[in-house]
Amino acid sequence: MSPADWLWHREWRRFDPAAGLLANWATWFNLVEAGCWFVLAGLVLRRFTMFRRSAWEPVYAATFVLFGLTDIYEAWRLTSWLLWVKALVCAALLLQRRWLHVHHYPGWKTY
Repeated sequence: MSPADWLWHREWRRFDPAAGLLANWATWFNLVEAGCWFVLAGLVLRRFTMFRRSAWEPVYAATFVLFGLTDIYEAWRLTSWLLWVKALVCAALLLQRRWLHVHHYPGWKTY
């Protein structure tokens, strides 16, 4: 396997329906984690409807949804390219959070 294949095309894990519940623990973990990201997106949208301090908050919420969708995909297949996408989305979340908190919610400690 070439380094490019390893960096972009390697499949690290795949859901195996015949393996049983315990062998597929990562699948269930990722589905629960996706639900958490969707809840956080809902909280951001709720905050937006209550305060409307920034038009960027719906984008921030959509980024949480996107991260949740990557977790749903990861529940079935974990590939190298997906890890890169997740890293980019995570970086976007952190940058958006930082920008929103500095400019619109300076005293807030949560989402």
